[in-house]
Amino acid sequence: MKAWHKASILIAFLALAGVPWYGSDVLIQFGINALLLAVLAQGWNIIGGYAGYASFGNSVFYGLGSYGVAIAMVQWHLPFGVGMVFGVVLAIVFAVLLGIPVLRLKGHYFAIATLALSQVMTAIVSNVRLAGQNIGLVLPPLNNDPLFYELSLGLLVVATLTIFWLTRSRFGFGLIAIRENEEGAAVMGVNTTLYKVIAFTLSGIFSALAGGIHAYWITFLDPDSAFDISLNVKMIIMAVFGGPGTIFGPIVGAFSLSAISEFLSSEVTSIAGLFFGIVIVAAVVIMPRGLADMMRRFRKTGWRYFIENIRAHRL
Repeated sequence: MKAWHKASILIAFLALAGVPWYGSDVLIQFGINALLLAVLAQGWNIIGGYAGYASFGNSVFYGLGSYGVAIAMVQWHLPFGVGMVFGVVLAIVFAVLLGIPVLRLKGHYFAIATLALSQVMTAIVSNVRLAGQNIGLVLPPLNNDPLFYELSLGLLVVATLTIFWLTRSRFGFGLIAIRENEEGAAVMGVNTTLYKVIAFTLSGIFSALAGGIHAYWITFLDPDSAFDISLNVKMIIMAVFGGPGTIFGPIVGAFSLSAISEFLSSEVTSIAGLFFGIVIVAAVVIMPRGLADMMRRFRKTGWRYFIENIRAHRL
């Protein structure tokens, strides 16, 4: 990595870390949301960007992490940290038990199978008394936004370091091989089932941790909000928009789209809901590999980059 790249990353990190000291309450709250979405995008990046399996089930891990914290704190009167561990354990068990059969599916079949998971979990949790059923759970309030901000930032740093490790590890190379040609990877000796389950589990762990932090921050949880499928759509769009299979692409996508979405929601409320649909179309058509690939190739090819992508889609 070049020296100026390292310097840019350090400056960006220091700027983000200093937000609780120089930012307003509104900026801190926006930062918590954006950081957690960036964590979710990075988590999806492991299974979707590197392994090539477009999972629509990561919102289930988010919900499990949320309920792990809520049940531990409300029903069992345990500390927040114990609740985070409980949520991660739930996510790991779910990822392993579900991943072994579901990850045998490919392409659209895998996407459809994971798409149904959120609705299934919503129905299950709505009937579990320990989870508050349809009423939900109210967590003890902790009015400390700077703390939640730093927790979210620290989690994003860990998730990004994990992605950085993937780009330089045998495990990461195995995931890339699966993404490019799964049959070829198996022939070369890659245990594709094991690699995919581990990637699915890692992805689930980060989603669960993000869900746990968010649950304690907003202090209320119900099945519909915990297992909201639209959250999974957001994390996919942000990862794809920024650049799937890259280290910083999902972060750039999460922050840029969060900022634009926040502006539209406050200034032009009537069209805010259409924004993510427009982003999907634009990302797929004019920059199918995301902002990271566009910025790298645009310097070499200029506007031909967009023209070639538009022609490839026969528009």
